[in-house]
Amino acid sequence: MGAGLVSDVARFERVVRLAAMRFATLSAMDSIETLAENVSNCRACPRLVAWREQVAEEKRAAFRDEEYWGRGVPGFGDPDARVVVVGLAPAAHGANRTGRMFTGDRSGDFLYAALYRTGFANQPESVGPGDGLELDDVWITSPVKCAPPANKPTPAERDECAGFLDRELSLLSNARVFVPLGQFGYQATCRFLGVRPRPKFAHGVEVDLGDVGGHRRSIVASFHVSQQNTFTKRLTEPMFDAVLERARELAG
Repeated sequence: MGAGLVSDVARFERVVRLAAMRFATLSAMDSIETLAENVSNCRACPRLVAWREQVAEEKRAAFRDEEYWGRGVPGFGDPDARVVVVGLAPAAHGANRTGRMFTGDRSGDFLYAALYRTGFANQPESVGPGDGLELDDVWITSPVKCAPPANKPTPAERDECAGFLDRELSLLSNARVFVPLGQFGYQATCRFLGVRPRPKFAHGVEVDLGDVGGHRRSIVASFHVSQQNTFTKRLTEPMFDAVLERARELAG
């Protein structure tokens, strides 16, 4: 076979591989988009539906001129991400208002500033959809998709949402490292990944999940980015940055 023909064949094979990769990515996005629609339209938990809609109707004074989302909040980020951040649930006047995970409250301010410092985000602020924020190699989600009263979902509400989380994490086929925020996110992540026995939760604790599909998977836990933790310095910027940097290192 002549050198020119070999070159043409190699070029064709590369084009085919790239096209297949793009098709796979688009298919995943379509499925994620369908899941997002399912989440936003879900009314399975009467208590959560009543609360999220009550908050959206009454509003906080600072946001009285804004239209609240008031629905289930889908995950957000890069569908090809190798790092997945798992929180707890949308905040009543944060994601329940803006419709985007960890957006519009102090917890989100802390999270996105850290993602920017560690190279996962193109800007440190997350105000709302249309603000130009883009995430690279990270996806953000939560086990419970609706804002719960007092930020405390019941076990039944957690279990009702488990199917959404399982489907979402399964769609993130490139996921290598999971960063659960707090005990609630840690337990949900371990349940999905089949971690038994589950090591005791602690900030910075790592769980090596072994080889999955030719790649190693890991968990790197962190305290939640709640105001209670950040204002009291239980969780500081250097502590959280270190977790995100470690997650990137483990993701390869």
